Amino acid sequence: MAIASYAMDAAKSRGRRYPEPPHPYRNDYARDRDRVIHSRAFRRLEAKTQVFTTRYSDHFRNRLTHTMEVAQIARTVAGALELNADLAEALALVHDIGHPPFGHAGERKLDELLRPHGESFDHNLQALRIVEQFEQRYLDFPGINLTFEVREGIVKHSRDYDAAQYPTLSEYLLDQRPPLEAQLIDFVDEIAYNTADLDDGYEAKLLDIEMICAEVPLFARFYEEVERNHPRGIEKLKFNEAAKRVLDRLATGLIGNTRSVVVASGVQSVEDVRREPRRLAGFSATLAAENAALKKFLLKSLYEHPAIVADRERSVEALAQLFDFYVEHPDAMPKAYAELSQRTPKHRVVCDYIAGMTDHFLLRQHAELLGARSAQSA
Repeated sequence: MAIASYAMDAAKSRGRRYPEPPHPYRNDYARDRDRVIHSRAFRRLEAKTQVFTTRYSDHFRNRLTHTMEVAQIARTVAGALELNADLAEALALVHDIGHPPFGHAGERKLDELLRPHGESFDHNLQALRIVEQFEQRYLDFPGINLTFEVREGIVKHSRDYDAAQYPTLSEYLLDQRPPLEAQLIDFVDEIAYNTADLDDGYEAKLLDIEMICAEVPLFARFYEEVERNHPRGIEKLKFNEAAKRVLDRLATGLIGNTRSVVVASGVQSVEDVRREPRRLAGFSATLAAENAALKKFLLKSLYEHPAIVADRERSVEALAQLFDFYVEHPDAMPKAYAELSQRTPKHRVVCDYIAGMTDHFLLRQHAELLGARSAQSA
């Protein structure tokens, strides 16, 4: 499919850190997508928390199914904007592989544990370390040797990093905006998790129609339309239809507003996009406010629900206890990590080891090594 002049053409990529010959029938971004899918870090997302841990229920989305939903929306939005859908899909698939066990709560806990050592934990930068160092699949180079644009997008898709504060990221053009394909990812990620978390919260009976309609005008408007047309319909199916319309409204609005902003900016090339003072992708002010109301509702009514909080707190406490145990007993880690801890700060090695764990594996290690204090039996 033809792409716009301001889309990222794979033929114009800045290439890979370690040069490789082109593939006969896949462009470089399609190869990157496939390399991500075949990585161990990607597979482990299947057993990492999105909102509900499997101790609560195994019916709900995990980090892998969330990632697949982000990738689907990313391809749709990128295609509608005549951007490079292969690059957008690769970025969507790789955007969460740096997440540790137990979702954002696990990320916050690892960050807290590293702060006394003068370090921090950032899942974007952890993802970069994974694809550049930890994944070992090739004889000729470390990591999976992704293109510059995918590595840049890992770093810059959701935030801008200050060049003075992050000198090790200087190669990623920190004073410039990323291509539009990368700019889309944070928004399609929000679309995916806001609508999915609403669905899972309702399915878990932690949210109900009345409370959602009272606090989320966007959903209420669509639910009222569905109710008028299907007054005798099954409530769950009416919920599904309203939630689907919310997703469509957000995705369609993202496409329409981004297209308008791009046209108004006059950009004609990726370099023009890079030189813009601000990012071009995003929601309109009206839609951003509607989306913010949905996020605020989910934070208050779902993420801070006592059942979710209790489960989350048990999980991150297990993570913290295991971190401290490994720092004191590095030989309890696999041989490669134990040996690495003799020449690299132990806290960093322990962090990397724990960050790569699945929820299940962390809880099992905690139970085996710390016995009666296991969070699994809490």
